[in-house]
Amino acid sequence: MKVAVLGAGAIGAYVGAALHRGGTEVHLIARGAHLEAIRRDGVRVLSPRGDFAARTPATDDPAEVGPVDYVFLGLKANSYASSGPLLAPLLHDKTVVIAAQNGIPWWYFHKLAGPYEGRRIESVDPDGSVTRVIDLDRAVGCVVYCSTELEGPGLVRHLEGTRFSIGEPGGGVSERCTAFSDAMIAGGLKCPVEDDVRKDIWIKLLGNAAFNPISALARATMVEIATHQGTRAMIRLMMEESLAIAAAVGCRPDISVDKRIDGAERVGEHKTSMLQDLEKDKPLELDVILAAVVELAELTGTPAPTLRAVHAVADLLASKIGTPA
Repeated sequence: MKVAVLGAGAIGAYVGAALHRGGTEVHLIARGAHLEAIRRDGVRVLSPRGDFAARTPATDDPAEVGPVDYVFLGLKANSYASSGPLLAPLLHDKTVVIAAQNGIPWWYFHKLAGPYEGRRIESVDPDGSVTRVIDLDRAVGCVVYCSTELEGPGLVRHLEGTRFSIGEPGGGVSERCTAFSDAMIAGGLKCPVEDDVRKDIWIKLLGNAAFNPISALARATMVEIATHQGTRAMIRLMMEESLAIAAAVGCRPDISVDKRIDGAERVGEHKTSMLQDLEKDKPLELDVILAAVVELAELTGTPAPTLRAVHAVADLLASKIGTPA
Protein backbone atom coordinates (compact mmCIF):
# COMPACT_ATOMS: atom_id res chain seq x y z
CA MET A 1 0.00 0.00 0.00
CA LYS A 2 1.27 3.47 -0.94
CA VAL A 3 -0.20 6.47 0.87
CA ALA A 4 0.33 10.19 0.36
CA VAL A 5 -0.58 12.66 3.08
CA LEU A 6 -1.57 15.88 1.32
CA GLY A 7 -1.46 18.61 3.93
CA ALA A 8 0.94 17.11 6.46
CA GLY A 9 0.22 19.55 9.28
CA ALA A 10 -0.37 18.52 12.88
CA ILE A 11 -2.98 15.83 12.11
CA GLY A 12 -1.56 14.79 8.74
CA ALA A 13 2.01 14.41 9.99
CA TYR A 14 0.79 12.43 13.01
CA VAL A 15 -1.21 10.05 10.81
CA GLY A 16 1.68 9.73 8.35
CA ALA A 17 4.14 8.96 11.14
CA ALA A 18 1.79 6.34 12.62
CA LEU A 19 1.21 4.66 9.24
CA HIS A 20 4.96 4.58 8.63
CA ARG A 21 5.48 3.01 12.06
CA GLY A 22 3.01 0.29 11.05
CA GLY A 23 4.92 -0.57 7.88
CA THR A 24 3.01 1.41 5.24
CA GLU A 25 4.87 3.29 2.50
CA VAL A 26 4.03 6.93 3.27
CA HIS A 27 4.92 10.18 1.50
CA LEU A 28 4.29 13.49 3.25
CA ILE A 29 3.49 16.62 1.28
CA ALA A 30 4.29 19.74 3.26
CA ARG A 31 6.07 23.06 2.81
CA GLY A 32 8.39 25.63 4.34
CA ALA A 33 10.33 25.12 7.55
CA HIS A 34 8.08 22.20 8.50
CA LEU A 35 9.09 20.35 5.33
CA GLU A 36 12.78 21.07 5.86
CA ALA A 37 12.63 19.76 9.44
CA ILE A 38 10.91 16.55 8.30
CA ARG A 39 13.53 16.03 5.61
CA ARG A 40 16.31 16.56 8.13
CA ASP A 41 14.98 14.81 11.25
CA GLY A 42 11.79 13.03 10.26
CA VAL A 43 8.47 13.60 12.06
CA ARG A 44 8.93 13.66 15.81
CA VAL A 45 5.83 12.88 17.89
CA LEU A 46 5.46 13.70 21.58
CA SER A 47 2.57 11.76 23.05
CA PRO A 48 1.26 10.56 26.43
CA ARG A 49 1.08 7.16 24.73
CA GLY A 50 4.83 7.21 24.07
CA ASP A 51 7.09 9.42 21.97
CA PHE A 52 8.30 8.20 18.59
CA ALA A 53 9.84 9.41 15.33
CA ALA A 54 9.31 8.45 11.70
CA ARG A 55 11.65 9.19 8.83
CA THR A 56 9.27 9.34 5.90
CA PRO A 57 9.90 10.77 2.43
CA ALA A 58 8.65 14.37 2.26
CA THR A 59 8.26 16.88 -0.55
CA ASP A 60 6.36 19.97 -1.65
CA ASP A 61 5.92 18.54 -5.16
CA PRO A 62 3.36 15.71 -5.49
CA ALA A 63 4.74 14.89 -8.95
CA GLU A 64 7.81 13.49 -7.15
CA VAL A 65 5.51 11.02 -5.37
CA GLY A 66 3.36 9.96 -8.31
CA PRO A 67 0.16 7.93 -8.16
CA VAL A 68 -0.72 6.32 -4.82
CA ASP A 69 -3.38 3.96 -3.51
CA TYR A 70 -4.69 6.35 -0.87
CA VAL A 71 -4.51 10.09 -0.35
CA PHE A 72 -5.08 11.14 3.25
CA LEU A 73 -6.35 14.69 2.82
CA GLY A 74 -5.18 16.81 5.74
CA LEU A 75 -6.06 20.15 4.16
CA LYS A 76 -8.77 22.43 5.55
CA ALA A 77 -12.02 21.89 3.66
CA ASN A 78 -11.98 25.46 2.34
CA SER A 79 -8.84 24.50 0.36
CA TYR A 80 -10.33 21.49 -1.43
CA ALA A 81 -11.57 23.34 -4.51
CA SER A 82 -8.11 24.80 -5.19
CA SER A 83 -6.18 21.58 -4.45
CA GLY A 84 -6.50 20.14 -7.97
CA PRO A 85 -2.88 20.79 -9.09
CA LEU A 86 -1.58 19.13 -5.90
CA LEU A 87 -3.98 16.19 -6.00
CA ALA A 88 -3.86 15.29 -9.70
CA PRO A 89 -0.31 13.81 -9.78
CA LEU A 90 -1.24 11.46 -6.92
CA LEU A 91 -4.20 9.83 -8.64
CA HIS A 92 -4.57 6.64 -10.63
CA ASP A 93 -7.86 5.06 -11.66
CA LYS A 94 -8.55 3.53 -8.24
CA THR A 95 -6.93 6.03 -5.87
CA VAL A 96 -9.07 6.56 -2.76
CA VAL A 97 -9.26 9.97 -1.09
CA ILE A 98 -9.67 9.80 2.70
CA ALA A 99 -11.13 13.22 3.45
CA ALA A 100 -10.37 14.05 7.09
CA GLN A 101 -12.44 17.21 7.27
CA ASN A 102 -14.61 18.99 9.79
CA GLY A 103 -18.26 19.68 9.11
CA ILE A 104 -20.53 18.59 6.27
CA PRO A 105 -18.58 16.98 3.40
CA TRP A 106 -19.16 17.74 -0.28
CA TRP A 107 -20.21 14.11 -0.83
CA TYR A 108 -22.93 14.16 1.87
CA PHE A 109 -25.88 13.24 -0.39
CA HIS A 110 -23.87 10.94 -2.67
CA LYS A 111 -25.46 7.49 -2.62
CA LEU A 112 -27.75 8.50 0.25
CA ALA A 113 -31.12 6.90 -0.46
CA GLY A 114 -34.01 9.30 -0.01
CA PRO A 115 -35.48 12.52 -1.37
CA TYR A 116 -32.14 14.38 -1.47
CA GLU A 117 -29.95 11.71 -3.07
CA GLY A 118 -27.34 13.27 -5.36
CA ARG A 119 -28.11 16.83 -4.30
CA ARG A 120 -25.19 19.25 -4.15
CA ILE A 121 -24.72 21.43 -1.06
CA GLU A 122 -23.77 24.86 -2.34
CA SER A 123 -22.02 25.97 0.85
CA VAL A 124 -19.43 23.20 0.65
CA ASP A 125 -19.35 22.52 -3.10
CA PRO A 126 -20.08 25.87 -4.80
CA ASP A 127 -20.94 25.30 -8.46
CA GLY A 128 -19.51 21.78 -8.13
CA SER A 129 -15.97 23.12 -7.70
CA VAL A 130 -14.95 20.45 -5.16
CA THR A 131 -16.57 17.56 -7.04
CA ARG A 132 -14.61 18.53 -10.16
CA VAL A 133 -11.38 18.18 -8.16
CA ILE A 134 -12.30 15.12 -6.05
CA ASP A 135 -14.58 12.68 -7.84
CA LEU A 136 -17.39 11.50 -5.60
CA ASP A 137 -16.59 7.83 -6.19
CA ARG A 138 -13.07 8.32 -4.81
CA ALA A 139 -14.30 9.75 -1.53
CA VAL A 140 -14.23 7.97 1.81
CA GLY A 141 -15.44 9.91 4.83
CA CYS A 142 -13.22 10.36 7.86
CA VAL A 143 -14.19 11.84 11.23
CA VAL A 144 -11.22 12.76 13.40
CA TYR A 145 -11.39 12.24 17.17
CA CYS A 146 -7.79 13.22 17.79
CA SER A 147 -6.15 16.40 19.02
CA THR A 148 -2.65 17.41 17.94
CA GLU A 149 -0.67 20.59 17.48
CA LEU A 150 2.63 21.59 15.92
CA GLU A 151 5.05 22.63 18.64
CA GLY A 152 7.63 23.48 16.02
CA PRO A 153 8.72 22.48 12.52
CA GLY A 154 8.54 18.70 12.27
CA LEU A 155 7.49 18.37 15.92
CA VAL A 156 3.94 17.14 16.65
CA ARG A 157 2.41 17.21 20.11
CA HIS A 158 -0.29 14.53 20.40
CA LEU A 159 -2.72 15.69 23.09
CA GLU A 160 -5.49 13.11 23.17
CA GLY A 161 -7.51 10.65 21.09
CA THR A 162 -6.42 8.19 18.42
CA ARG A 163 -9.71 7.45 16.68
CA PHE A 164 -10.28 8.11 12.99
CA SER A 165 -13.71 6.76 12.00
CA ILE A 166 -14.03 6.09 8.27
CA GLY A 167 -16.88 5.01 6.04
CA GLU A 168 -18.27 4.79 2.55
CA PRO A 169 -20.83 7.39 1.40
CA GLY A 170 -22.99 4.47 0.29
CA GLY A 171 -22.67 2.66 3.62
CA GLY A 172 -21.46 -0.85 4.27
CA VAL A 173 -17.95 -2.13 4.89
CA SER A 174 -15.82 -2.06 1.73
CA GLU A 175 -12.46 -3.71 1.00
CA ARG A 176 -10.82 -0.34 0.43
CA CYS A 177 -11.96 0.92 3.83
CA THR A 178 -10.93 -2.30 5.57
CA ALA A 179 -7.45 -2.19 4.03
CA PHE A 180 -6.86 1.39 5.14
CA SER A 181 -8.25 0.64 8.59
CA ASP A 182 -5.84 -2.29 8.96
CA ALA A 183 -2.90 -0.02 8.07
CA MET A 184 -3.98 2.60 10.62
CA ILE A 185 -4.42 -0.03 13.34
CA ALA A 186 -0.97 -1.45 12.56
CA GLY A 187 0.37 2.04 13.24
CA GLY A 188 -1.25 2.18 16.67
CA LEU A 189 -4.38 4.17 15.81
CA LYS A 190 -8.07 3.35 16.11
CA CYS A 191 -9.84 3.31 12.76
CA PRO A 192 -13.30 1.73 12.89
CA VAL A 193 -15.10 1.29 9.58
CA GLU A 194 -18.59 2.63 10.22
CA ASP A 195 -21.63 1.29 8.39
CA ASP A 196 -23.12 4.81 8.60
CA VAL A 197 -20.34 7.37 8.96
CA ARG A 198 -22.85 10.22 8.74
CA LYS A 199 -23.81 9.57 12.38
CA ASP A 200 -20.20 10.27 13.38
CA ILE A 201 -20.20 13.38 11.21
CA TRP A 202 -23.21 14.78 13.05
CA ILE A 203 -21.93 13.80 16.51
CA LYS A 204 -18.74 15.77 15.95
CA LEU A 205 -20.53 18.56 14.08
CA LEU A 206 -22.94 19.00 16.99
CA GLY A 207 -20.06 20.48 18.96
CA ASN A 208 -18.21 22.16 16.12
CA ALA A 209 -21.23 24.03 14.73
CA ALA A 210 -21.93 25.49 18.17
CA PHE A 211 -18.61 25.93 19.98
CA ASN A 212 -16.44 26.98 17.03
CA PRO A 213 -18.30 30.14 15.94
CA ILE A 214 -19.13 31.16 19.53
CA SER A 215 -15.48 30.77 20.52
CA ALA A 216 -14.40 32.99 17.64
CA LEU A 217 -17.04 35.62 18.33
CA ALA A 218 -16.39 35.69 22.08
CA ARG A 219 -12.67 34.81 21.88
CA ALA A 220 -13.39 32.26 24.60
CA THR A 221 -12.23 28.75 25.45
CA MET A 222 -14.43 25.68 25.65
CA VAL A 223 -14.76 25.80 29.43
CA GLU A 224 -15.52 29.53 29.41
CA ILE A 225 -18.35 29.03 26.93
CA ALA A 226 -19.75 25.99 28.75
CA THR A 227 -19.74 27.63 32.19
CA HIS A 228 -21.15 31.03 31.19
CA GLN A 229 -24.91 30.93 31.72
CA GLY A 230 -25.83 32.79 28.56
CA THR A 231 -23.51 31.04 26.12
CA ARG A 232 -24.25 27.61 27.62
CA ALA A 233 -27.95 28.19 26.94
CA MET A 234 -27.14 29.35 23.41
CA ILE A 235 -24.97 26.29 22.75
CA ARG A 236 -27.81 24.02 23.91
CA LEU A 237 -30.24 25.69 21.50
CA MET A 238 -27.78 25.38 18.61
CA MET A 239 -27.24 21.69 19.32
CA GLU A 240 -30.96 20.98 19.57
CA GLU A 241 -31.53 22.75 16.25
CA SER A 242 -28.67 20.77 14.66
CA LEU A 243 -30.17 17.47 15.82
CA ALA A 244 -33.51 18.45 14.29
CA ILE A 245 -31.78 19.23 10.98
CA ALA A 246 -29.90 15.92 11.08
CA ALA A 247 -33.20 14.09 11.59
CA ALA A 248 -34.73 15.98 8.68
CA VAL A 249 -32.05 14.58 6.35
CA GLY A 250 -32.49 11.09 7.75
CA CYS A 251 -29.77 10.87 10.41
CA ARG A 252 -30.51 10.33 14.11
CA PRO A 253 -27.30 10.12 16.12
CA ASP A 254 -27.74 8.73 19.62
CA ILE A 255 -26.28 11.51 21.74
CA SER A 256 -27.29 13.67 24.69
CA VAL A 257 -26.94 17.43 24.30
CA ASP A 258 -26.15 17.93 27.99
CA LYS A 259 -23.50 15.19 27.95
CA ARG A 260 -21.97 16.77 24.82
CA ILE A 261 -21.75 20.16 26.58
CA ASP A 262 -20.39 18.60 29.78
CA GLY A 263 -17.75 16.80 27.74
CA ALA A 264 -16.69 20.07 26.13
CA GLU A 265 -16.46 21.69 29.56
CA ARG A 266 -14.09 18.94 30.70
CA VAL A 267 -11.75 19.75 27.80
CA GLY A 268 -10.91 22.91 29.75
CA GLU A 269 -9.03 25.97 28.53
CA HIS A 270 -8.89 24.76 24.94
CA LYS A 271 -9.20 27.13 21.99
CA THR A 272 -11.24 25.74 19.10
CA SER A 273 -9.63 25.49 15.66
CA MET A 274 -11.78 28.41 14.48
CA LEU A 275 -10.53 30.66 17.27
CA GLN A 276 -6.95 29.61 16.54
CA ASP A 277 -7.44 30.46 12.86
CA LEU A 278 -8.95 33.83 13.79
CA GLU A 279 -5.98 34.67 15.99
CA LYS A 280 -3.64 33.79 13.10
CA ASP A 281 -5.71 35.84 10.64
CA LYS A 282 -6.48 32.70 8.62
CA PRO A 283 -9.76 31.99 6.77
CA LEU A 284 -12.41 30.40 8.99
CA GLU A 285 -13.92 26.99 8.16
CA LEU A 286 -17.36 28.53 8.47
CA ASP A 287 -18.90 27.13 5.28
CA VAL A 288 -18.64 23.43 6.12
CA ILE A 289 -19.15 23.85 9.87
CA LEU A 290 -22.10 26.24 10.03
CA ALA A 291 -23.23 27.60 6.66
CA ALA A 292 -23.92 24.07 5.41
CA VAL A 293 -26.06 23.30 8.46
CA VAL A 294 -28.09 26.45 7.85
CA GLU A 295 -28.42 25.48 4.18
CA LEU A 296 -29.76 22.06 5.18
CA ALA A 297 -32.25 23.77 7.50
CA GLU A 298 -33.45 25.81 4.53
CA LEU A 299 -33.59 22.73 2.30
CA THR A 300 -35.70 20.74 4.78
CA GLY A 301 -37.79 23.59 6.16
CA THR A 302 -36.42 23.05 9.67
CA PRO A 303 -36.55 26.05 12.03
CA ALA A 304 -33.05 27.09 13.12
CA PRO A 305 -33.25 30.66 14.43
CA THR A 306 -30.23 30.45 16.74
CA LEU A 307 -27.98 28.82 14.13
CA ARG A 308 -29.05 31.43 11.57
CA ALA A 309 -28.36 34.34 13.91
CA VAL A 310 -24.93 33.07 14.96
CA HIS A 311 -24.03 32.33 11.34
CA ALA A 312 -24.97 35.84 10.25
CA VAL A 313 -22.64 37.44 12.79
CA ALA A 314 -19.85 34.89 12.29
CA ASP A 315 -20.08 35.36 8.52
CA LEU A 316 -19.54 39.10 8.95
CA LEU A 317 -16.52 38.36 11.13
CA ALA A 318 -15.15 35.93 8.52
CA SER A 319 -15.51 38.55 5.80
CA LYS A 320 -13.09 40.80 7.69
CA ILE A 321 -10.28 38.23 7.89
CA GLY A 322 -7.20 39.51 6.13
CA THR A 323 -8.50 43.08 5.73
CA PRO A 324 -6.84 46.07 7.43
CA ALA A 325 -8.34 47.02 10.78
